[in-house]
Parts: sequence; C-alpha cells; structure tokens
Amino acid sequence: MASLSDQSTEVSPERKIGRGKIEIKRIENTTNRQVTFCKRRNGLLKKAYELSVLCDAEIALVVFSSRGRLYEYANNSVKETIDRYKKASSDSSLNGSISEANTQYYQQEASKLRAQISNLQNQNRNMLGESLGALSLRELKNLESRVERGISRIRSKKNELLFAEIEYMQKRQEIDLHHNNQYLRAKIAESERVQGQHMNLMPGGSSGFEQLVETQPFDARNYLQVNGLQQPNNDYPRQDQLPLQLV
Repeated sequence: MASLSDQSTEVSPERKIGRGKIEIKRIENTTNRQVTFCKRRNGLLKKAYELSVLCDAEIALVVFSSRGRLYEYANNSVKETIDRYKKASSDSSLNGSISEANTQYYQQEASKLRAQISNLQNQNRNMLGESLGALSLRELKNLESRVERGISRIRSKKNELLFAEIEYMQKRQEIDLHHNNQYLRAKIAESERVQGQHMNLMPGGSSGFEQLVETQPFDARNYLQVNGLQQPNNDYPRQDQLPLQLV
C-alpha cells in the first residue's frame, strides 16, 4: 500500500493530457463549426481593432460565413481601403514596390488639397473684387448675388446688434432716471422735515405774520381793520392847496 505522499504525487493520465493541437481541416459537425466560427470571428475582429488603434494602421476586414452573411470591419472605410489596395496593387506592378505606390497616393492627395486651397483663395479674392478678369458674365452675376446676400445678412446682424444696444441704453436711462427721482424725493422730504423742525423751534410756534394777524382786531365781517396797517397821517405832510379865484 502506497503512502500518502506517494498518492499525492500520483496524477491520473487524464490530467496529464493538456489542450492539444487542433488539426486544421473542415469541421464536419455543423453546430461545432458554427460555434467555432463565431468565436474566431469575434477574436479576429478584436485583433483587427487593436492593431488599427495601437499601430495607426488602415485595416479593412471582410468575412463571409458559410451561409453567405457578411461581417466587416474598417477603421476608415472598406470601399476606400479596397480602392487604395487596387491602386497599390496596380502601381506595385508598374513601379515595383508598395512604398512607391503609397508615395504616389499621398502626392495625389496633396495635389488635390493644393487645388482646393487655390480655389478657395481665388473665391476669396473674387469676393473682395479682385482677379475678376477671368470670370464670365454668368459667373459675375452669381458672384454679385452672393455678395448681395452676404451684405444683407451682415446688415441685418448689424441692425439687430444696434437695436439691442439702443434697448439696453433706454432701459439703463430709465433706471438712472428712476434712481435720480427717488434721490430727489428723499432730499425734498429731508428738507421739509428740517424746515418743520425749525418752525417748531421758533417762539410761539408760529411766524411773525401769524402773530400780527392774531394781534389785529377783526370787524363784524371778519376783515382786518385798516387802521392798524396804515401809517399815521403825520408821516406824509400835506401840501397847502391854493384857493380858487374867479376872474
């Protein structure tokens, strides 16, 4: 009978057998073939994505299943990548290398960009009224209509900003006037309060005119007697009148 250590070191033959190599041939079982296709297709798409991100490579992957279903992946565009592949294949046969084909492709793209930049520069000069000699009558009319539309949009935007500024200034002026009115009302109220305090501090609590009115006697019609307000007659000396003589 073997000891416990000998039993622990013993391993069954089934455990010794690891994952063996799979023979590359068509899987006859339909279910197994479909499962293997799904697993390996997902792994292939994942690897293509990782390669495009890590290495900044342009990748286009096209897969057709046994049932005719299409599965594709492209970081740019499948059609553009295929067109580029065709150009590279045709140019490689002529030039003899893929690098030269890629150089030619980038040169073509650069020439297209230069042409677009030149066209935009010409359009800007035409909008400024320059380099108009090469334009036909129809092109000039189109340019004129574009300029007029642009001017109308600019004017409408300018008027909108002006109206907004005027409205803002009016509101601000109304607010300032309201504040000034409140300030003036407060000043008037303060002055009236101070004047009332001075009137109350005077002896008798009334003005000199009120005291004079109170001291003067009234007649039966509640009128002041004039004698008290008139000056004595001796203040104004009378002139002697000459007697009239009959001739």
